Amino acid sequence: MSATIIDGKEVAVRVRADVARDVASFRERTGRAPGLATILVGDDPASAVYVANKRKACAQAGIVDFHQHLPAGATQDQVAAVIEDCNGNPEVSGILLQLPVPEGLNGKELTALIEANKDVDGLTQVSAGRLMQGAPGLRPCTPLGVIELLDSYSVALEGAEAVVVGRSDLVGKPVAFLLLHRNATVTMCHSRTRDLPGVCSRADVLIAAIGRAEMIGPDFVKPGAAVIDVGINRTDDGLKGDVQFAAVAEKAGFITPVPGGVGPMTIAMLMRNTVTAAQLAVGLE
Repeated sequence: MSATIIDGKEVAVRVRADVARDVASFRERTGRAPGLATILVGDDPASAVYVANKRKACAQAGIVDFHQHLPAGATQDQVAAVIEDCNGNPEVSGILLQLPVPEGLNGKELTALIEANKDVDGLTQVSAGRLMQGAPGLRPCTPLGVIELLDSYSVALEGAEAVVVGRSDLVGKPVAFLLLHRNATVTMCHSRTRDLPGVCSRADVLIAAIGRAEMIGPDFVKPGAAVIDVGINRTDDGLKGDVQFAAVAEKAGFITPVPGGVGPMTIAMLMRNTVTAAQLAVGLE
């Protein structure tokens, strides 16, 4: 393989270490540590694992755990009340509602109740508006992780042609704005894009976030391009990304594996967002 493998596990370890130092510094200056409220509704096994991993990582960095676990039968009003309590608690720096919520609840409406300055997932409309306008605020964790990976491997973004495949509110749209704010020229592709391979093959930086296993082959890739694979697809042959890793690695300059690329960065950036939220709340930088 000719491409440099972007090691998300290694970068995440560094970010977590930086967060732990920032937590210690925050505690010294304020007398308390940042706090994260994770809210889990129901007993979905995958969601429970995700939340447990987030709580464990934050605890290791010294972030205080304000976890809330509600039964699957909780009403919209009951979940909303928990969110409002966390909004009003000055010890809670960040709030994360684990999605999806059980049937009968409206996850989008509940997420919208989170105070934007505590929105460590960066998913509220206020957070999205701040991102679009380049105003200070909290950004979605996975897109932040993509930028951190590119920076860690000194991939030039200013003036680069970047193509994002996928237009989701979770990854595609926010990562496009983050790239724009770094002065990249950004094209966003989707299911209606004509000549998708031709558009992608112009990219110096190609972000694959479409959710289709191994859709992106070498004919989509410019020689020497940086290819970031955000896809997580469970197949009969195991976990696969959106990119044909082995074939594309022969052509790309940089590439992320699946697993071990973007995945580890999401929790690391959640931890960083929690510290950032705590700092902003007390006027620290």
